[in-house]
Amino acid sequence: MKMLAEWCEVARQDRHPALVKFAQMLERHQYGIISHCKHPIHTSKLEGVNNKIKGIKRIAYGFHDLEYFALKVKQALPGRFVGN
Repeated sequence: MKMLAEWCEVARQDRHPALVKFAQMLERHQYGIISHCKHPIHTSKLEGVNNKIKGIKRIAYGFHDLEYFALKVKQALPGRFVGN
C-alpha cells in the first residue's frame, strides 16, 4: 500500500496530465487492487462451468424435462455436486 501511494505521489509530481489521471484512478481503486494482490481469486473456473451449462441448454432446446437437464449437467461436471 505504501509503495502504491509513493508511486502515485511521484506521478503527481511529474504533472503529465495522463499520468496524473492514471494515479488518481489507482488511488480510487486502491482497495480493490490491494485486495486482489493479497487474495488473487479468479472467476475463470466458474465461467467455464457456466459456459458448459449454456452449451448443454442449447443442445437440449425444446426438451421440457428439468430432471433430465440436471442429470446432463451433473454428468458433464463430475465431482462438482455434493451429495451425489
